[in-house]
Amino acid sequence: MALTESDLLAAGNGRLEEVFRSSPAGEVPGGPMEGTAILGAGTGLATPIAVLVRLAVWRGKVFSPDGGGYLSNRLGPWDALAVLARVGPGPSLLDERECVVIDYSRTSLIARGVRDEIRQVGTGLYLGVIWLFGIRTGWFTLRTPEVDSGTGRQREQSAG
Repeated sequence: MALTESDLLAAGNGRLEEVFRSSPAGEVPGGPMEGTAILGAGTGLATPIAVLVRLAVWRGKVFSPDGGGYLSNRLGPWDALAVLARVGPGPSLLDERECVVIDYSRTSLIARGVRDEIRQVGTGLYLGVIWLFGIRTGWFTLRTPEVDSGTGRQREQSAG
């Protein structure tokens, strides 16, 4: 059975780690990605926190469309692009296997201690781990806008 963003949001830390460890790095995404923060994994607070974070703080990431090695975060209700990071393959701090590393250490003063890592867990769906100064502090998902968060299936495109 394919994983969905909803499955990941409902999972505990142990299950998220298991999924991350068993998943391939996948390709570096290109273009805009919808994001969901997973803080308080395995508690009843994960979904309300995700909703609040999405409304007020973080909405996802926009990767260089050509795989150019950079991204910007989509912040706030107006979807402002800020907090630049370098992107590329590298070993995960979790298990030393390849993942896509999102490194803020040389591109952002406010996020200098942050390192994100993602692995592809489904079609257009990535699971990410957040590191702050080498300590795992949370999880997140990224999905292409065409992938439905609840089913994991491609959304129908309307002729418009």
